[in-house]
Amino acid sequence: MTGKIFRSALGASLTVLLAALLVFSGCLYGYFGSVWEQQLREELRLAASAVETEGDDYLSSLPAGTACRFTWVAPDGTVLRDTQADAASMENHAQREEIRQALTTGSGSSVRYSDTLTEKTVYEAVRLSDGSVLRIAGGQKTVGMLVLGLLHAVIAVALLAAGLSALLASRAAKRVVAPLNQLDLEHPLKNDAYDELSPLLSRIHAQQQTLHRQARDLERRQDEFEQITDSMREGLLLLGQDHRILSINPAAQTLFGTDRSCIGRDFLTVDRRSDISAAVDAALTQGHAQLRQQRQGREYQIDLSRIDSGGEVFGAVLLAFDVTEQAEAERMRREFTANVSHELKTPLQSIIGSVELLENDLVQPEDRPRFLGRIHQEAQRLVSLINDILGLSQLDEGAAMPRESVSLLSLAQEAAASLSAAAQAQNVTLTVNGTAGTLTGVRRLLSETVRNLCENAVKYNVPGGSITVTVAETPRAVTLTVADTGIGIPPADQSRVFERFYRVDKSHSRAIGGTGLGLSIVKHITAKYSGQITLVSRPDQGTVQLDSTPGQGTVITVTLPKDAA
Repeated sequence: MTGKIFRSALGASLTVLLAALLVFSGCLYGYFGSVWEQQLREELRLAASAVETEGDDYLSSLPAGTACRFTWVAPDGTVLRDTQADAASMENHAQREEIRQALTTGSGSSVRYSDTLTEKTVYEAVRLSDGSVLRIAGGQKTVGMLVLGLLHAVIAVALLAAGLSALLASRAAKRVVAPLNQLDLEHPLKNDAYDELSPLLSRIHAQQQTLHRQARDLERRQDEFEQITDSMREGLLLLGQDHRILSINPAAQTLFGTDRSCIGRDFLTVDRRSDISAAVDAALTQGHAQLRQQRQGREYQIDLSRIDSGGEVFGAVLLAFDVTEQAEAERMRREFTANVSHELKTPLQSIIGSVELLENDLVQPEDRPRFLGRIHQEAQRLVSLINDILGLSQLDEGAAMPRESVSLLSLAQEAAASLSAAAQAQNVTLTVNGTAGTLTGVRRLLSETVRNLCENAVKYNVPGGSITVTVAETPRAVTLTVADTGIGIPPADQSRVFERFYRVDKSHSRAIGGTGLGLSIVKHITAKYSGQITLVSRPDQGTVQLDSTPGQGTVITVTLPKDAA
């Protein structure tokens, strides 16, 4: 900026200087021209007096190098004498302007190009007493020579003025720019440099305020975005068109085993799996891509979508969903469907087979009661299986059920009474003891829990064995413990006994009419009471604790909060 101001100021100064020189030269030329003309008139006056006195002798006596040219012209225009040319060869001068003026008024003058002198010439003429005209001529070259004689001085003055102009322009530029360089653009309205800058500084201030508001808005939105993405369980990753990472949330950092230092790097440096790299390329070209991957022992669904606007591709967004539970639920659903089909098919096939034999009279009369008993047994098993499946479905649906105050000890006593015949048939002793264990809950579900545990203890016990049902309570929870001396559960099977249709000994279970759903029902009912299946009891929560040793029996403890939902 200083250079521009300097050049502008210097250019203006030099322009003014040049104009002044031209005007000055013109003035000098005009001045010397007027002086020259005055000298010509004075010399003409003196020469005229001499010619009046001496005649042609005076003109003949003039030296040959005289700067001025004299011409003596008769009244008819004939040239009588010329100091620089042959008079006889010269044409008549009657029509020359200065001659005509002199013959008419006594004196005349003109300025024109002279063929004789070959230059622009000033002519002065005067009429003599005898009627003839004496003319003097002087070239304007003489005036130019006078001006040129002063040119060196004029040039010196011009150079000095140019140097001074350059110095002054430099200093002026620095003085003008200095306050501008000291402007506080962070606080435009506090500057007091030039009044002319006030509108500009006001606009700068207004723009700054707008930019500050926009920056604060962007920061707020960025904070909101980061808070949202940081709290997401799903992995979120933004990629540029060149596969560089623009943003990554903590869930994605954990998933891909990296941290925020990866921002700005190529995604391939973070994850080199070919399938996800191909998915990124597919999303950028086709708009969307999806795949599933096993990572860190869990299953993830990865969705990629292209980000574009106005036909221009900016990048892609990657979302990673943990679908382990969904995948496991889907697997269990498929297994459940297969198990239901198999479990329902088995008694139905037995019933159909027995009925066909009876219909075709292929059974001896003495064997008919046995076949009818089998049909009855399988039908009961089928009914029991269907009831258990319906019960689980109701639990899965989570339908609201009426709640009331229930004594767990009373439910245990009722279950023991209903199972007494089965216990006696197995030669098993069933004992119930403890406190009332009153809690708020759904009576039917709690009764089913107690009955399933006691029924399993009877079914999987050994002849001469025992079952002890104990109800205890704390200020906030009720504990039901069912301990038996039965066959026990191997350690490898203990974590799966709560799965639907899972049986430790399938042949023994079918022989005793087990459906494989008893403990699964217990698990779901316990979960409904804000609990979960675990091998370690959690205070004041609905939990099931399993402790079993093969050949020595099983102890199952259920802990339920008194104010369970």
